[in-house]
Amino acid sequence: MENESMKFEDAMLQLEKIVQQLETGDVPLEDSITLYKKGMELSSFCQQKLQSAEKQLISIVDKDGTATPFDPSEGENASE
Repeated sequence: MENESMKFEDAMLQLEKIVQQLETGDVPLEDSITLYKKGMELSSFCQQKLQSAEKQLISIVDKDGTATPFDPSEGENASE
């Protein structure tokens, strides 16, 4: 993707527009392929951003500043 500094929200808006264009069925085949490729790039970009955010949120920092891994699948019992 050309602009790696793009914000997640901007990528999602572009992706939504592409999906709307493709859903109308009024786009010529060659343009549809180009839009599809761009949509896949945006989808991959958004997925990477979400995975990065998840990694940042996956640890809990206690009052001493110590980071402790957190497993969200364990719910509230994870820190006990």
